[in-house]
Amino acid sequence: MKSIKNIFLINLLLISSFAFTQVKFEAKVSKTKLGLNERLRIDFEMNKDGDNFVPPSFSDFTVVGGPNTSVSNYWANGKRSFTKTYSYFLSPKKQGSFTIKQAQIEIEGQVYKTFPVTIQVTKAIDKPKNPNDPSYIASQNIHLVAEVSKANPYLNEAITVVYKLYVALDTGVNGWRDKETPKFNDFWNQNIEVKAFNPQNTKYKGEEYRYVVLKKYVLYPQKTGPLKLEPYVLDLTVEVPTSRYDIFGNRIVRKVPQTITAGKRTINVKPLPEEGKPANFSGAVGLFELDVTTNKLSLDAGESLEAKVKVSGKGNMKLFELPKLTVPSSLEVYEPEYSENVRTNLGGMQGTIEDKYTIVPQFKGKYPIPEVSFSYFNPIAGAYRTITSNEIVVDVVNGPSSATTASSTNTTNVNKQAVSTNSNTFAFIKTNANWEPKLKEPFFKSTLFWLLLLLPFLLIPIAILVRRNQEKRNADVVGNKRRKADRLAKKYLSEAKKNLGQKEAFYIALERAFHNYLKAKLQIETSDFNKEKIENLLLGRQVNQSTINEFISILENCEFARYTPITQVTMQNDYEKSVKTISEIDKQIR
Repeated sequence: MKSIKNIFLINLLLISSFAFTQVKFEAKVSKTKLGLNERLRIDFEMNKDGDNFVPPSFSDFTVVGGPNTSVSNYWANGKRSFTKTYSYFLSPKKQGSFTIKQAQIEIEGQVYKTFPVTIQVTKAIDKPKNPNDPSYIASQNIHLVAEVSKANPYLNEAITVVYKLYVALDTGVNGWRDKETPKFNDFWNQNIEVKAFNPQNTKYKGEEYRYVVLKKYVLYPQKTGPLKLEPYVLDLTVEVPTSRYDIFGNRIVRKVPQTITAGKRTINVKPLPEEGKPANFSGAVGLFELDVTTNKLSLDAGESLEAKVKVSGKGNMKLFELPKLTVPSSLEVYEPEYSENVRTNLGGMQGTIEDKYTIVPQFKGKYPIPEVSFSYFNPIAGAYRTITSNEIVVDVVNGPSSATTASSTNTTNVNKQAVSTNSNTFAFIKTNANWEPKLKEPFFKSTLFWLLLLLPFLLIPIAILVRRNQEKRNADVVGNKRRKADRLAKKYLSEAKKNLGQKEAFYIALERAFHNYLKAKLQIETSDFNKEKIENLLLGRQVNQSTINEFISILENCEFARYTPITQVTMQNDYEKSVKTISEIDKQIR
């Protein structure tokens, strides 16, 4: 059974080794579309050294530079990475669509070829650019775009503006700062908060890019005709890649300051049609519903009821007036209380707004609350719509009859007298309250006063005790060295601890921690790492052989664990063993 497992492990390692050593030979161009007076860079890149390189003919281009050869050979995470590149700089001879044919090279006795690349050459641009100029590369590889959902909306119809930053795949951005924020002078606007900048892959003008959303706005135009969106301008630092690599195998980039803008945009706002406009139209644009309700249909004279006029839906909710509620003169009505529950997202404003009326009947009888009409413009249909509520009848069961007081010539005075003689009209208002003082006793000479006064004296012996313990701890040389070693081990292994449960990431971080620790302690480079040299150096620094063997075994576990099934428990054990081993080495090393 054990031999079967060993065979399986060897096969898995062979397959993985084959996958990692697979030969790659490909052609990469700086752009696939350029002007007649621009230059093109093409790189033929391989991951293994080869001979007898044969470039394509470049018959439709003039070779203005190259071939330039660059070689990168470095180690990362214990693995060797090799890249060799042949670079050419080309100038197109004429406009049109041209194909750069295959290049070929011989690697380990076998011939490899690149795929053909199609280049589109357009008419000459105003200013020819040097393709090697970092500022020019930065300007070509990063773009700020304002994406508008609708360029021809109606007056008060919602549109969205999303500002996106597009960055080429081989280019980086090191922070940005708003230089000029967009202004929306003729719009009601709402900023939609962008909580996180999550890069996403996409295509921009046919090229592979990443983008992040920087800002989102919802706009409601308040004027008709062409309206300007002022530009959004950013200051940022662009990281332009070069063909060089550092000693750790990281590609060297050049930082270039850049100012980019989304440019001005014009929104052509259409007026609402005059034909068919209802007389009660108050400016509502969107899709809405009307609801008129009362909390009571039967009550006594002098009691109060609530009537609500509510409009719900999606549109310019905060930019129009609700229809007014009309009631018979025998019902006393107070000014309405306005409330709203409106949220704004990229779809625009949506929710509810309402007026709440308090109504007090004075006399017995049945009183109709007339129907309410609400008109709005539907931008999808391009037409006006009118909604009408149903009539509501309120039945006042008990109270004085309006006929007994009809002889009075002043109806207003009769109504007010009826309200004042009914003691229950404002029965819901509490006129008496049993309030108690918040501070029942003075602070001076209180328990809290004496406690705060004596607290500094109580802290003095505690401070003396803490200081003595600190001095005793500082005098413990052996204990301090052990604690320092433990902190150092945890410092180097912190990244590995974060990746517990993720096998490959955990063991890569663990191996990197060991390499960094050895570099710090033994002053050796990553390229010099091998087990024999590590063992000799540690023995020379008076580290026990058993501790060295434990260290070497953990390094071997890092190499094999990536290709074999590993449990959470095993990873936890390897982590704890690593902390202990690094701590032991740090205590013993001289």
